[in-house]
Amino acid sequence: MPGTRRRPQRRLARLIAPVVLLVVAVAATACIDLPGRPDVDIPDGVPPGPGAAVPYLDINAPGRTADRLEAWARPLSEGTGIPLIAMEAYGNAAEIQRQQHPECGLAWTTLAGIAGVESKHGTYRGARIAPNGDVSPPIRGVKLDGTAGNLTIRDTDGGTMDGDAQHDRAMGPFQFIPETWKRYGVDANGDGVANPDNIDDAALSAARYLCVSGGDLTTAEGWQKAVRVYNNSRKYVLDVRDHANAYSINVRF
Repeated sequence: MPGTRRRPQRRLARLIAPVVLLVVAVAATACIDLPGRPDVDIPDGVPPGPGAAVPYLDINAPGRTADRLEAWARPLSEGTGIPLIAMEAYGNAAEIQRQQHPECGLAWTTLAGIAGVESKHGTYRGARIAPNGDVSPPIRGVKLDGTAGNLTIRDTDGGTMDGDAQHDRAMGPFQFIPETWKRYGVDANGDGVANPDNIDDAALSAARYLCVSGGDLTTAEGWQKAVRVYNNSRKYVLDVRDHANAYSINVRF
């Protein structure tokens, strides 16, 4: 969530260093005490569990293809507390990647884990998700001006994307900075515009970023390498892991 920043793409609460590998994967099962759900056994394997399989989609169909996942997403939304539109977006992005880049092995639970940590699934500070996936008001990170432990990232977009013409800021539910969005940003809700403040677009763009960065996300090494491009810290990796594993068994985190 918004706090500090990362490069090339950052979680708002922490600073990002160069990507390194965490070689040791934890494969046990831990008992995590969750509010209102005492003694819920949450797996803590790496990579996290894939969760409920996403049904096949015609990813080339017109309009918002994520809408076709409502029946799949609704019970998961109710169990995990993830907004329905966000759940549809994660499933849509994972299915597009499965069809286009099956070698990556990205599961929707990883996308949900990252978005949960980064922006509370697009609801940070009261933001809401429209039926087309647009998140408003836009979620923006702090000014990346070198203060409070932040990196200094001078403006790269003239302020047209992040609203800051002096320094870059992270944008949207998956917290892309402008330079990273320019490279990976894509349209996923069928409106012809790649928008970092649209959760469909942001989820698919994050999926592309993770797959390029980690390679085979079905391996512990590949998954951790991918997640560390968001924030190169063990704490962040474990935080995403715990969120994703909870979602994999339809539990709130």
